[in-house]
Amino acid sequence: MAAIDCGTNSIRLLVADLPDPSAGPAAPLVDVTRKLELVRLGAGVDRTGRLAPDAIERTRVALADYAADIDALGAERVRMCATSASRDASNADEFRAMVRSTLGVEPEVVTGDEEARLSFTGAVRGLPAEVPSPLLVVDIGGGSTEFVVGHRPPAGAATVAAAVSVDIGCVRMTERHLVADPPSVAQVAAAQADIAAAVDRALTAVPGRDAATLVGLAGSVTTVAAIALGLTGYQPDRIHHARISYDEVAKVTADLLTMTAAQRLAIPVMHPGRADVIGAGALILKVIMERSGAEAVTASEHDILDGIAWSLA
Repeated sequence: MAAIDCGTNSIRLLVADLPDPSAGPAAPLVDVTRKLELVRLGAGVDRTGRLAPDAIERTRVALADYAADIDALGAERVRMCATSASRDASNADEFRAMVRSTLGVEPEVVTGDEEARLSFTGAVRGLPAEVPSPLLVVDIGGGSTEFVVGHRPPAGAATVAAAVSVDIGCVRMTERHLVADPPSVAQVAAAQADIAAAVDRALTAVPGRDAATLVGLAGSVTTVAAIALGLTGYQPDRIHHARISYDEVAKVTADLLTMTAAQRLAIPVMHPGRADVIGAGALILKVIMERSGAEAVTASEHDILDGIAWSLA
């Protein structure tokens, strides 16, 4: 199966096999390949309401490479989901036409609710048995953040109790507020107030404050976790299911927001395409932990991409 997740900041590919049925219902997918390109499809969408031609072209180039991989690996089923930027753009039809001609399938511009549920499915499968429910899963993207509360029964299946998507993401908050390099104290305060209002709305819509465990997904969370762990290189196996305390998240966030983009780029675990927006992503995570009362976050390398793949099973 081939799953593609196209968000505001990145486009990602997962080609995977189903686990052997004898491995049980909680067995993970068997990865064949995972790839990521930071194409910034949603650059400027918060301001203009449109996908920029150069952003669509960057995405087309990455998608053409993915199409070649899918063909070479012989994937039998393909699903591509496009999220926040494609929902918000007035010229999303141009994007869909590009995908059809490049990949040969229709992209699904999923709702925020569907995005949240796919993220939850991807994150919950494979969580250690000792992680208590209910779970609050947050997927911090480039344009939006999804909040999902649910349970994981002992057999490994997941049940969603409530889900909501709000328009706060690392790219959107950077473009809207954190425009200086480094951002000013006033800019950080404005971003924090904007984020807090959205987080409070989300936590009213879903019972996130009652969750026993906070699980964080996507590049902002995994990058903050890698920095907190003091890694000298990006190591997914060390990051996956690492438990990072609020104090650690707060320190990393404060440090990132006082650095220039060049200084952030020099951090060993920093992806070049994330250095300019990671401060906003870290701030979103910090505010979520404050408003929900979470003492720690469990980072997950598995997210909506895995959820899309499981939806094809």
